[in-house]
Amino acid sequence: MPVRGAQVVGRLALLLRLVGRHPAGTPLAEIVRDSGLTRPTVHRLLSSLAAEGILDHDPATHTWHYGPEIFVMGAVAAQRFPIEEVARPSLQHLAEETGESAFLSIRRGAETVCLLREEGSFPIRSFVLHEGVRFPLGVASAGIAILAFLPEAEAEQVLVQDEAFVARWGEQHSPGAIRANLARTRVTGYSVNPGLIFEGSWGMGAAIFDRANRPAWALSLTGIEPRFRPERQRALGQLLLDEANRITRLLQKPGLPGPQV
Repeated sequence: MPVRGAQVVGRLALLLRLVGRHPAGTPLAEIVRDSGLTRPTVHRLLSSLAAEGILDHDPATHTWHYGPEIFVMGAVAAQRFPIEEVARPSLQHLAEETGESAFLSIRRGAETVCLLREEGSFPIRSFVLHEGVRFPLGVASAGIAILAFLPEAEAEQVLVQDEAFVARWGEQHSPGAIRANLARTRVTGYSVNPGLIFEGSWGMGAAIFDRANRPAWALSLTGIEPRFRPERQRALGQLLLDEANRITRLLQKPGLPGPQV
């Protein structure tokens, strides 16, 4: 029996998020696995989106990609949400001052999504983060920075996790471990991810606040462990906080819209 109404909209939105996780394209098997839908249903919905130009299918690699209509939609939406214009100078400054790769992420529900990237000059980089990558709040430095400054009751709702979450992200992302990291972040103002996702890949983050003074975005720096020694963390953290505060002040000016989380 065909799926109708809000259910099909929700499924389409889910598939679009799954396709967008990998710039190089996402194979059908992965989309089926992570969507929880049957293979025929996924293929039918993806094909419908492709017919509208919203998705593309690469027959050589058997992967699905965003189509040209997504670019058009994004270009129109960017005019209403001027975050790139406001944040890009901070990303450039962070990358130039530190040599590390700098990123801007936005909160979307219980996740963060990487929006922008500025590469640093240091020749060895961490490739955990790139545009379109999603992480749960509390995983990766951007999500830790945002979650730390949400109201306590709201943060606790996010930390209600099942066994599948810990199995996916490891015991280092158990609710207790995340709470400890949140506590450290509230003291310093910036978050530290000491190789919790991939060994040797470190990150630091600072939250950006909207006009309601809620954490809605985050700046972050990523790199290899030797570049994030304790003696350097304080300087990196202060740079992140300075730029996050600068963006916060600009975004809190009247007339600039904020994100819908």
